Amino acid sequence: MQTLNSRRAFSSSRAATRSRTGAVSCRASAVRDPSKRVVITGIGLCSVFGNDPDTFYDRLLAGESGVQAIDRFDASEFPTRFAAQIKNFDDEGLIDRKNARRYDDCLKYTMVSGKKALAMAGLDKEANASAFSQLDLTRCGVLVGSGMGGLSVFQDGVKNLVEKGFKKISPFFIPYAITNMGGALLAIDTGFMGPNYSISTACATANYAYVSAANHIRNGDADVMVVGGSEAPIIPVGLGGFVACRALSTRNDEPQKASRPWDVDRDGFVMGEGAGVFVFESLEHAQKRGANIIAEYLGGAVTCDAHHMTDPRADGLGVSTCINLALKDAGVEREQINYINAHATSTLVGDIAEVKAIKKVFTDTSNIKMNATKSMIGHCLGAAAGIEAVAVVKAITSGWLHPTLNQDNLVEEVAGIDTVPGEKKQHTVTAAISNSFGFGGHNSAVVFAPFKP
Repeated sequence: MQTLNSRRAFSSSRAATRSRTGAVSCRASAVRDPSKRVVITGIGLCSVFGNDPDTFYDRLLAGESGVQAIDRFDASEFPTRFAAQIKNFDDEGLIDRKNARRYDDCLKYTMVSGKKALAMAGLDKEANASAFSQLDLTRCGVLVGSGMGGLSVFQDGVKNLVEKGFKKISPFFIPYAITNMGGALLAIDTGFMGPNYSISTACATANYAYVSAANHIRNGDADVMVVGGSEAPIIPVGLGGFVACRALSTRNDEPQKASRPWDVDRDGFVMGEGAGVFVFESLEHAQKRGANIIAEYLGGAVTCDAHHMTDPRADGLGVSTCINLALKDAGVEREQINYINAHATSTLVGDIAEVKAIKKVFTDTSNIKMNATKSMIGHCLGAAAGIEAVAVVKAITSGWLHPTLNQDNLVEEVAGIDTVPGEKKQHTVTAAISNSFGFGGHNSAVVFAPFKP
């Protein structure tokens, strides 16, 4: 009887703390141990719209497309000749000149986004030397993943091997190609000695990194984690590889209309690139040092479709399971979610499978708005979840959702969900899900919310 009464009391308490607007539940906020709550104190990114999160989100809100004809190399013989490529990348002096000449772009994006996130968090070791000196470096880690790592150095190394012999392979070929090196170089620069490794789960990489980094904090392994994803795939071998998979749109005459999630006329995804990185901290650590808290990471989950190398399960079971587990980990009820940043790559089978999974979890979608960042910046692969999480957090802090472009003739499966077509919408986010899925059947969903002490 005592156990039954306790359960009833807990149920009543949980119901009482749920506001009419769907505020984050008791377990996810007030009751959770401050040492186990994970908050965001810094944001860094490199994107087709630049390296500043505010400018990046302003251009998303304006509905601007970053997709253009590729001019980094001669793509005239490829069936797809456009992408959302970063042009005239500015490392802002955050990488010394010698290394700026040597580094693969994937490494550059990791270093710049990581350092900018730390600077926003007030943990730049030069500009904020006093705060930095108070850190226990053995409890500060880095987990910035990549789907493919240093692809350009790999391409150049193979070319030199074939054309000139092994003696012409760069000594940096192996170090710069492997996916863990970006995070390693950032740790070398900052002196962070805590957990440091790379996750590589294709396009779900950054979300997997968020889940793992948060668990390091929750488990007491770290106070601070620099976490996200980076990718630089827009080179001949990257473009050619996805062409061979028949995964890309070929709308060369209208590249800015090529990424069209849930639209009947979608014909594949558009490549993008960049990096998205957060500074995660335990609430206890952030408050102790007086940090500005931007938003809260509530929880997340990962699953596998165990179905096919590139195609998702048609019934969306792997994804719906993942979302349910993410909600459980976050301690929120499904009714509290009112915004979803969808994976929505603009592929024929992927878009439908995700919508089916979402509707399986959220049987009532009348309160949910769902948009697709990829409609403007393309699919940034291993960095996609990182950059899209930045968009989610900016939506939380600004109260505005960016539009989804090219919503001309939506598939019937998406009926009943507001995809924010064409123009931005004002929306107070109570709790948000960011979905990302990768080749191999890797599913991920993470939950963010406004920070409430």
